[in-house]
Amino acid sequence: MAPKHQLLCALLVLLLANVWCYQYKVGDLDSWGLPTPANPKVYENWSLKHKFKIGDSLLFLYPPSQDSVIQVTEQAFNSCTIKDPILYTNDGNSVFNLTTPGNLYFISGKPGHCEKSQKLHVSVLLANGSAFFPSASAPTALPATSPAYPTVFGPSPPSSLGSRRFPRSVAAALAGAVSVILLCFI
Repeated sequence: MAPKHQLLCALLVLLLANVWCYQYKVGDLDSWGLPTPANPKVYENWSLKHKFKIGDSLLFLYPPSQDSVIQVTEQAFNSCTIKDPILYTNDGNSVFNLTTPGNLYFISGKPGHCEKSQKLHVSVLLANGSAFFPSASAPTALPATSPAYPTVFGPSPPSSLGSRRFPRSVAAALAGAVSVILLCFI
């Protein structure tokens, strides 16, 4: 098989393997900040309309001199406690990679902001898209070595598109499979 066909074949196999990860801009807003009176549940509603999977990431954008993001336990999330966070970031461009299934909790590091609903709870699905149900004996708090960690990639280009999710249709998957068969085996 010609080298260019091998490369094309490999790319098509990756596409068919459904290796898709998405970076979500939290809240589809210009920045992580206090919800407006017109939309006080912006983060709650935003989280409910997305299905987060392992491999996806959350991007929190905010002025570093004015805010921060704290990953906390469920208990700290519910009580808006900013002491003893799992992770604290204040760089203004915080990316949290979703590497394990389960629930993650984030609040603003500015005193009083969490109480004004600047907080986010996300449920991360298993890679196959099914929900994760921890056992009854599992602790509800995340360990101090939580695998969700910030990775700063530099500033993101401005976009009015918000979250980008590109669902694949069955027809596209079938067309890809036929292409792989034709290119790889003929």
